[in-house]
Amino acid sequence: MNETKNHILLVEDNQQLAEQLCGFLTQKGMVVDYACNGKIATNLLKSEDFDVVILDLTLPDTDGLNLCRFIKSEPTMNVPVLMLTARDSIEEKLEGFSHGTDDYLTKPYVLDEVYVRCLALARRHQLHKSQKTCIGDMEIDFNQKTVQRGGQSIKLSKTDFLLLKLLAEAYPNALSKRQLVEKVWGDDMPDTDAVRSHIYTLRNAVDKPFGYPLIKTVHGIGFKIVAPD
Repeated sequence: MNETKNHILLVEDNQQLAEQLCGFLTQKGMVVDYACNGKIATNLLKSEDFDVVILDLTLPDTDGLNLCRFIKSEPTMNVPVLMLTARDSIEEKLEGFSHGTDDYLTKPYVLDEVYVRCLALARRHQLHKSQKTCIGDMEIDFNQKTVQRGGQSIKLSKTDFLLLKLLAEAYPNALSKRQLVEKVWGDDMPDTDAVRSHIYTLRNAVDKPFGYPLIKTVHGIGFKIVAPD
């Protein structure tokens, strides 16, 4: 297992189109969440970490342009947007880009083209992310896949490193077990104790040899990294 699955948010009020696109992208190995209006999309964006937002512009409660502008105004979201819409004039495309969209595709579309554009946006998004982060006395190099704490190298399995990477990217927020399962295993669901087992081995490597724990259990939610004051 070398990388996490791309996490996509599809914002589309046409249920038939949404089901078709969700099913296709899921078959391609992506994790897809679905919102039928702007309110649901906003709540998901505030609680989840996405690699790409696929955004229809005609929504029942808001114009997709307004939602795109909101996404781009929130630095904590930092997610690329692919507008997927029937608005196909050059003026409408220019308006989409002026509101911050990263790509623009008109309906009717080819499913494979939506997929490859999502891949390209997700890869660009990953490249723009910081390749190294420090939390407390722990340093994680995402590119080299190495971890140090207190100047000591820590060896992790691929799955444990992925879990630590996800927790570090979410810091200081918590991730639920469901989020961890979706991002690491996708549809290849492990047994119910897999997350707990890997968190246990991760803690043994990252926390046990040191003076204080960084990985905390948030009861009723999941796990997060907590740095000392």
